[in-house]
Amino acid sequence: MDQHTLHPPRGSKQVRKRLGRGNASGQGTTAGRGSKGQKSRGSIRPGFEGGQNPLVRRMPRLRGFRNFSRVEFQAVNLASLADRFEAGATVDAEALVAARLLDDVDRPFKVLGRGELSHALTVKAPRLSQSAKDAITSAGGSFEELAPALKRVRNRIHRRRAAAAAAIEAVAVEAAAAATTDATENKDN
Repeated sequence: MDQHTLHPPRGSKQVRKRLGRGNASGQGTTAGRGSKGQKSRGSIRPGFEGGQNPLVRRMPRLRGFRNFSRVEFQAVNLASLADRFEAGATVDAEALVAARLLDDVDRPFKVLGRGELSHALTVKAPRLSQSAKDAITSAGGSFEELAPALKRVRNRIHRRRAAAAAAIEAVAVEAAAAATTDATENKDN
């Protein structure tokens, strides 16, 4: 194969259609626009249907949008955990799938506080509601939240207040750390 024998695949390169260059070219006179009418004379915007109510306006107005990044959690209630697991058992995704409370091991789930829990369980879940956390700890069990929700402050004013509170807290932590180091230095002296 030499450089002078290289050529693109057949059909990948096409010669531009030259419109309005005489009738012998095959695209003379009307140049592919047809005879008469608004479309043959000037340009009209996309979606224009000649004054008829266009498709965009004929469709119903659906408000809002569907969030493409939304994560749907499957709900698991405390009552079903109390029924299916004995005292001291570890409840995680594998155990829930084995107990047929969860469809898939990889599907995120949230433990909700509906129902009573009388015995201690060790729960490892991506999310837990506050009432579920309280019920598990009051029953003598423990929990581990694997993917806690991020509390984002959306309002600008509240965001400023949250930033100010975080700064004050950081200063307080820094002062407490300085006080403990001073106390240890005084003990050594």
